Amino acid sequence: MDLQNASAVVTGGASGLGLATVRRFVERGVPTVLVDLPTSDGEKVATGLGELAVFAPADVTDPIAVDAALDTATGLAPVRALVHCAGRGGTVRVVERDGSPGSLELYEEIVRINLVGTFTVLSRAAARMVANEPVDGERGVCVLTASVAAWEGQIGQIPYASAKAGVVGMTLVAARDLARKLVRVCSIAPGTFDTPILSRFPDEVLDKLAAQTPHPKRLGRPDEFAALAHHIVDNPMMNGETVRLDGAIRMAAK
Repeated sequence: MDLQNASAVVTGGASGLGLATVRRFVERGVPTVLVDLPTSDGEKVATGLGELAVFAPADVTDPIAVDAALDTATGLAPVRALVHCAGRGGTVRVVERDGSPGSLELYEEIVRINLVGTFTVLSRAAARMVANEPVDGERGVCVLTASVAAWEGQIGQIPYASAKAGVVGMTLVAARDLARKLVRVCSIAPGTFDTPILSRFPDEVLDKLAAQTPHPKRLGRPDEFAALAHHIVDNPMMNGETVRLDGAIRMAAK
């Protein structure tokens, strides 16, 4: 995708995978709207990245706020690239240790943020892209974030795994749906990456997670995710695919 005279939108852009992706867009001279929660460090982060980075506060499950963020991007240049990284984790068991059913409220909240939020952002970004004039046969590209938990969710990950499996499921359908409109859709399924979503775990748990990766035997680095996201944006044959980025890990049950 040629991003000359275009803008990009990155959700979850104040930290982790999203921040690394924003940095790469800015480095290549692309005006980029960094979307994150109003309570995030988004404003500070955008200021630190220079004039090409603009912060737009939004909860990705709020269509009005998402539309406002996308309007900010179109005010800079036509939106031709989306990288959707916003999401959250949370622990729910089917039956908790005390014998009670798992929390339906928390299950719904996590699925809403990770799956409904993905559709909200994807559909609204794509609606803007299809109005663009084609450049080299393309109008835009959307990169979503799934997870290896879509296939190998660990005990306690049932809402997160459910949502990320939904992202995998929507990827090819969305790509086929938008093909005639010249918009591509792919997803990246990261393994264990060193991001804020793992910050609730103690170091010994993180060390065990890192040790499960066959090679390289460490947590993934956000810039490695960003590098793949940018390759997908740049490679016009990448469409409808979910790419595992995981060092060949296959998650254990716990």
